[in-house]
Amino acid sequence: MPKRLITFCLLFLISMAAGRERPWLWFLTEADMISRSQMSETALEGSEWPRYDSLGRAFFRLKAPEAKKVVLMSMESYYRVELQKGDNGYWYGVSQPMPLGFHLYRYYVDDSLRMDDCTSLYSGWEGGINAIELPEGHEGDYYRRQDVAHGQLHDFVYYSTVEKRQRHSYVYTPASYEQSVNRRYPVLYLQHGMREDERAWAVQGRVCDIMDNMIASGACKEMIVVLDSGNIGMTYQDYNKRHPKVTWQDYGAEFESIMVEDLIPSVDRTFRTYADSLHRAISGNSLGGRQTLDIVCRHPGLFAYVSTFSGSFHFDVPQLPAVYGGVFSNPGAFNSRVKLFFFGCGSCERMGTKDYCDRLREMGIHTHYYCSEGTAHEWLTWRRCLRELLPLLFR
Repeated sequence: MPKRLITFCLLFLISMAAGRERPWLWFLTEADMISRSQMSETALEGSEWPRYDSLGRAFFRLKAPEAKKVVLMSMESYYRVELQKGDNGYWYGVSQPMPLGFHLYRYYVDDSLRMDDCTSLYSGWEGGINAIELPEGHEGDYYRRQDVAHGQLHDFVYYSTVEKRQRHSYVYTPASYEQSVNRRYPVLYLQHGMREDERAWAVQGRVCDIMDNMIASGACKEMIVVLDSGNIGMTYQDYNKRHPKVTWQDYGAEFESIMVEDLIPSVDRTFRTYADSLHRAISGNSLGGRQTLDIVCRHPGLFAYVSTFSGSFHFDVPQLPAVYGGVFSNPGAFNSRVKLFFFGCGSCERMGTKDYCDRLREMGIHTHYYCSEGTAHEWLTWRRCLRELLPLLFR
């Protein structure tokens, strides 16, 4: 075997082991990449990118003829791709195999932020980010739009006495809501995580399709779902630069008052709800999970159904007996108020969710635990958590 071929083979194996860009990409044309992959459903009409293949690799293309370096960064840290320049002014890259689901990303062109004009902008990373979806196949049918009766997603504007301004949220009503003018419904308040806003569950969470499909199949009760902004659209580090006196524990804390004093009363006045705790649930993912616990534990009797998905709490497991004034140290009182205390997470993340859940059980608190296999701190985890939660609500 010629020495040059041996050297190339060795370099190929070394780069594969190191997780660098695959050398075979250097020899692929754009047509080759298209023939080896499928278009992501996040691609805008008229665009064929981004793409994915059967091995779970993502393919990207960006036009930047004057650039010297193009790097793609994943929000979930699944991949970092250094794109390679083609002869046509486009840069091309392929990721390592990654889990199925919805993944957020951004480009950096010569270290300057650049959006991908091939996809829409999604809520996340302080207001704008691109995304690629790697479909689950039939397992993901619960969040795909099916031929069932569809509910409505309302733009809901209400006045906040806390902030002295108007606020915006989304409210989902089931398909039967418009036909049954006298019927009342239970309500789920569903909160997002850090760097996101009220669009998150509506768009990347696909809550409307999940609700429509599960209601149509009889898997869950009909309910109203409220999506509001938790005032955590920027990272704590960036927020702290503007408000140095705000601690991590207090970051986003004003939403608690907004929820209790403004949002819930406004929803109950505007929509046909059952305005009592037995017909009211709250859930949140990541930092929204922390906000969920803050609200529930500081306002006992407001919600009977409580859940956190990958909750990012401001206390450690050994502190559980003392937090919130010792609310968990009286399991009888807590269990009588909270009919469901649900904890969900992904098997590939390290949020300590199961440890919190196990310790609460030792203390006598009734908890329900769910783990999404093969996923991390990401939207597929939280879609699956919602799928598991919904059948347990308002039973």
